Amino acid sequence: MPPARDYDVIIVGAGISGALTAHALADGTRSVLVVDRRRPVQGSTLASTAMIQHEIDIPIHELAGVIGEENARRAWRRSARAVEQLSRIVADLGLSCGFERKKTLFLAGDAYGSRALRREVDARDAAGIAADFLDAASLSERFAITRTGAILSDISASANPAQMAAGILRAAMGRGVDLVSPLEITDLRPTSERVFLATAGGAILSARHAVFCSGYEFLEAVADKGHSIVSTWALATPPGTALPDWLKDCIVWEGADPYLYLRRTRDGRLIAGGEDEESEDAYRSPHKLRRKAKTIRRKVETLLGVPLPEPDHVWAAPFGATRTGLPLMGRVPGLKNVFAVMGFGGNGITFSQIAAEIVAADIAGHGDADADLFAFPARTS
Repeated sequence: MPPARDYDVIIVGAGISGALTAHALADGTRSVLVVDRRRPVQGSTLASTAMIQHEIDIPIHELAGVIGEENARRAWRRSARAVEQLSRIVADLGLSCGFERKKTLFLAGDAYGSRALRREVDARDAAGIAADFLDAASLSERFAITRTGAILSDISASANPAQMAAGILRAAMGRGVDLVSPLEITDLRPTSERVFLATAGGAILSARHAVFCSGYEFLEAVADKGHSIVSTWALATPPGTALPDWLKDCIVWEGADPYLYLRRTRDGRLIAGGEDEESEDAYRSPHKLRRKAKTIRRKVETLLGVPLPEPDHVWAAPFGATRTGLPLMGRVPGLKNVFAVMGFGGNGITFSQIAAEIVAADIAGHGDADADLFAFPARTS
């Protein structure tokens, strides 16, 4: 059990979202507790492929048609700033987590062809986000990839997600944050002044604010109809896999549905994933895991023009998604002083940093200028 029963903030979830939120709140002015039903960093963070992108799943020019042009630009700019801030956090804390700045190569595919990519480069330029369009000839010459075009951009990164989350948690604990796991929260009841949380063991904890950073696992009370669960699959090759040299500097994804994404680790593994399905339990199927891993491997071999060895690891996981591709984060409507973050799609670590900033600003009482972009919609009875 925690050393105290009452806190200023209780964070539910000890993955990357909970770690970054604890880091943002651990300023010595408030008591903070992090709890998790598992051991720390054993949930969805462990399944992350850790492509820390500034790019959002939905391109600016398309997102503008959903939330408006200026809002789309704001969302993309905020995502870019989050990657820069993550870089500063890793450097300031001296974390050993394989963090490396990368370029992103976004390839034309069946969902976004070369014409759409040219339009996207113009939209990013208007938003103040630098990007270069590569035509088929330039792409073939520089990367030996045969596609009708691609976008090459900066402001992305990669890392070991477990090491990154664990390091940030340790730093937060060093500044007074309490961490208790395993400890499962089974229910909550907000009042006008405090939030009361029930544990699986029958204890009651209380806090001025409760923040749910529990990935795709969340209490029914904080669920939102705009949030859905998607299944995804990934593989990792052995260290020292023979790969094109340019993969040391780039992470790759494509404008296809489902899309393929891949990166190279410092020790020469290839991590690749995709083949997403709009299903909250497809990832549980051993048969699908084998089949999806074979499909991902075949796609990568075709794209890069190199044979891959048998994967060292294959895995599947669920993740949250929303209609706009933007996460939901902030106060949960109808639950006073309860916050939640969910629906992070393919940008989990980047969006986790934005969530930490927005929640911490709200709790501090001064708010965040971009909070409206990610706010939960008002609930209707």
